Amino acid sequence: MDTATSPLTYRDATDADVDGIVALIESAYRGDSSRAGWTTEADILQGQRTDPQGVLEVVEAPDSRLLAVERDGRLVACCQLEHRGAHAYFGMFAVSPALQGAGLGKAIIAEAERRARETWGATEMHMTVISVREDLIAWYERRGYRRTGETTPFPYGDERFGIPQRDDLRFELLVKPLT
Repeated sequence: MDTATSPLTYRDATDADVDGIVALIESAYRGDSSRAGWTTEADILQGQRTDPQGVLEVVEAPDSRLLAVERDGRLVACCQLEHRGAHAYFGMFAVSPALQGAGLGKAIIAEAERRARETWGATEMHMTVISVREDLIAWYERRGYRRTGETTPFPYGDERFGIPQRDDLRFELLVKPLT
């Protein structure tokens, strides 16, 4: 079977998946390997994007799930879903850089939205994106998310989130109704 058209399988990540998920997230956002895809943050942030402790906390949190997305038994993507009352939070989204641009992200976010709606009855999906990531925000807008203008500061000085290469970073809240 052609791996480019093999079906995606979704499962809840376990602590055995932590190292693979950290490697996937780092490859999608940081360093030279991330430049193979379009989601790289290498020009605005250096250092790590996440760490094993942060991923494990998501895996073990009671109102959260980390979806491991596989194709032919190989981890190709992941995303976090967290139940927050009437809405769900979508985060920790990564697609292998070599597979970006082929529609995987669109399929995965649609599945995440379906699960949040059906599992928790969520009526909205929320996410935060670094506000200078115009290309990424535009991609989410094409999927029905809207910018709210509501921002939160980037955690400057906390290297668990990376080493900023500019001084104007902040997170912007994007929201999509799940009706």
